Formats: sequence, structure tokens, C-alpha cells
Amino acid sequence: MDKRRGRKTSQQEVRVRINEDIRYPEVRLLGENGEQLGIVSAAKARQLAADQSLDLVEISDKAKPPVCKMMNYDKYRYELKKKQQEAKKKQTVVDVKEVKFRPKTEEHDLDFKIKNILKFVEKKSKVKITMQFRGREIVHAQTVGREAMRKIADALREDCAILQEPNMEGRFMIMFVGPKA
Repeated sequence: MDKRRGRKTSQQEVRVRINEDIRYPEVRLLGENGEQLGIVSAAKARQLAADQSLDLVEISDKAKPPVCKMMNYDKYRYELKKKQQEAKKKQTVVDVKEVKFRPKTEEHDLDFKIKNILKFVEKKSKVKITMQFRGREIVHAQTVGREAMRKIADALREDCAILQEPNMEGRFMIMFVGPKA
């Protein structure tokens, strides 16, 4: 809860010092339209902002002396929030789905899992295809395992892009597929 304004503040919101929170001896003051008003004491800057019914907002605390601007703080927060929402709309999140196989997976089960992979790819998700080898099955990874992964890749080649060819990682053979560009 923001004590000064009695409003809740979100975690993503940028924390800035305003009005009485600015405790520097002097600040570089900017007007409402960005014009430089020079270096003045913080008390005088607060008074000038109050006279114009504006807030004194710290822009940069790294500068010597710190830079403050006279503006409507609520309007500033609103505009920042809108910019964050626009940025969030434009970003795309790529899902990575995982489908697991075993070297002894039967033909019907293989076809069923391939259909699921195609559904995931249609929804613009990447798919991690994992073949797990247990016990002594690892001996056949380069023969039986590669052959099974080749069958899967051949079935998917028309509709998907193979992002990463099958390779061994410990007891797993992994391949990535995704939507065609």
C-alpha cells in the first residue's frame, strides 16, 4: 500500500521519489515541458512545483546534482503502465511441449503420439521429442533408437521444421521440432 496516496502499487511499477521523498540539498530542475530551469535547492523546487499544482518527480539520481522534473505524477504513472501493457502485448511466449517415447513403442502408439506432436505444432509450440532408454536398452541407442527417431522425423518433415537433429544426452535421445517459418 502506498502510504502517501493510499493506493496499492504493483510489483512491476517503477519506484521513484516524489515531493517530500526527495532529500537532496540541490537538484537540477526541469519544467513541465522539459525546459531546464537550472540548479535550485530541493525545497525551492518543491515550492515551484506546488505553486503550479504539480509534483516534483526524481528522474535521475545518478547525475550530479540529481535531476528532477515538475509533472503530474498520476499521469506519468498511467503512461508508464500503458507502455508496459503495450510491450507485454508485443512479446510472444513460446511453449515447449514434451512427448516421450521408448525404443519399444508400438506402431499404433507411435502414430498416436505423432498426431499429438502435429497438434502442438499447429498451435505454434515447439516440441521436445525424448526417447528414454532403460537398463540394457542403451546398447541399442545408436541402432534401434536412431531408426525410431528417423521414422518420427520422416513422418513430421512435411508439416514441421526439425530444429535439432536427434542426439544423445545421457540415457535420453532428444530431438526438437517446431512450426515451419
